[in-house]
Amino acid sequence: MNILIVDDDQGFRRVVKRLLEAERELSVVGEAGDGEEAVRLARELRSDVVLMDIAMPRLDGLEATRRIKAEQSDAKVIILTIHGEEGYRRAAGASGADAFLLKKTLLTELLPTIRGIAP
Repeated sequence: MNILIVDDDQGFRRVVKRLLEAERELSVVGEAGDGEEAVRLARELRSDVVLMDIAMPRLDGLEATRRIKAEQSDAKVIILTIHGEEGYRRAAGASGADAFLLKKTLLTELLPTIRGIAP
């Protein structure tokens, strides 16, 4: 399963990548630091799963999710954020996200969520 990691924090992307690379069936095919780059890379790489932060420069994760889902309806987008308020959850759902996780649950919930929504 090919995964694109999108977050403006390079250190966080590094942590997520290490976690995913420990799993044989998962392959990190790219990383993006903002929403515009995410849309471009998702198109080019045809990622199965996109891990998307909400608050990023140039284009936020919600709009990037809308654009990715409009171009690739089969791509799965997991919002991975520090923003746990219900409004963010609703906005993520409205943007087409397939799942919503808080970053603080990364170690316990990310892998089961990826496996649960994967094609």
